[in-house]
Amino acid sequence: MATDIPEYHAVGIGAGPANLSVAALFDKVGPGRELALFESQSAPGWHDTMLHAGVRMQTGWLKDLVSLLDPTHHLSFLNYLVTTGRVFGLIGAGFDTIPRIEFTQYLEWAAQQLPRISYGVRIDQVSFEDGRFVSHSGGRAVARSEHLLVATGTRPQMPNWFAALPADRAIIADGLSQRLADLPADLDAPILVVGSGQTSAECVNVLLGRGHTDIRWVGRRSWFAPLEDSPSANDLYRPAYQEYFLGLPRQARRDLVGSQILTSDGISPGTLSGLYQSNYESRLRTGRFPVTILPARDVVEARMVGDEIELGCDTPGGRDAQRGVFVVLAAGRTTAPLPFDAELAREVDVSDAGEPIIEGDYSLRWKGADRNKIFLLNRGRYVQGLVDSNLSILPIRSAMIINSMAQRSVYTFRDDYVSTRWS
Repeated sequence: MATDIPEYHAVGIGAGPANLSVAALFDKVGPGRELALFESQSAPGWHDTMLHAGVRMQTGWLKDLVSLLDPTHHLSFLNYLVTTGRVFGLIGAGFDTIPRIEFTQYLEWAAQQLPRISYGVRIDQVSFEDGRFVSHSGGRAVARSEHLLVATGTRPQMPNWFAALPADRAIIADGLSQRLADLPADLDAPILVVGSGQTSAECVNVLLGRGHTDIRWVGRRSWFAPLEDSPSANDLYRPAYQEYFLGLPRQARRDLVGSQILTSDGISPGTLSGLYQSNYESRLRTGRFPVTILPARDVVEARMVGDEIELGCDTPGGRDAQRGVFVVLAAGRTTAPLPFDAELAREVDVSDAGEPIIEGDYSLRWKGADRNKIFLLNRGRYVQGLVDSNLSILPIRSAMIINSMAQRSVYTFRDDYVSTRWS
């Protein structure tokens, strides 16, 4: 074993909001305990390709890296606004929810103030040797650590039918802003957008803004459903509910997540109403709707018919076909594969479905868990609930992870004034 490999108390794979929050709060673990983050991107960023004009956050600005746990922390969003001189401008603009680009710039600002973040380093393999995790990049060991935090995020979901399409006629939503020049110059040419959530709605708005007049929005759900953001829905995104949820049987948790999905994966009401209003006004001005709404269509196949793409869809009334010259896919996301080597992967406990088993403190159940913790972030919605992949209580999750890692109460938090009783 080489002796010149840097050693840390913990290593985090990924430097998105999840690990940035842990890093921001990690200094209270104690002297001599260092956390290092490794990020494959070359610079700080968060969904950089999806920062279209007019796109808004789906959570309030208080739900930042630290504030719900420690509002006096120097990396709070409010301190970012004040120290960058933009607080009065933002308040004066009267946003109901802040622009996503603003939150992205906040994350960049916070990352620049945190130590030991290495950009342009993709951790592609993790092994366990001599009581330590060894993180490798490109065949080279770059760090050893007692504990590991895996926050590799998600990647676009790619249905089988998508692979059948010519690359120059199809694009995933993440790459739309880079591929605008590839779209038809004929703005009347039909373009298909596939998806039922916020990302698909944002893609439709991008196409509308570019002047396209025949956008066919295809979604699996029976209606393009708005995000449920009522006070009772927000009760599901607080520590008190998470504590209740953790105590439920596994199947009960799965059933609840399914019934609650629109509190997380719906379309922002402002986005949806704005799109419908724009569509209606265009009908008044031009005599046609630029967007055709096509819900309850599950795309199961795709083929070329002449110069057009034909999507075969299952519907409640039978098979349906939709044609266009270009397809934009926004059909959800899936977790990235874990970077464990074969030996470490064999030590991990998995469920009947083959998924890694995650405990209530976000740690992975594996053979060495008593001494060396592996924390999986944004992968446990059936353990912690939908809040796991949401920004709503990000610093509370960080506190739970830090407490577990330190095996003591480094942080305490309260959730009083709960009028709802779930049991």
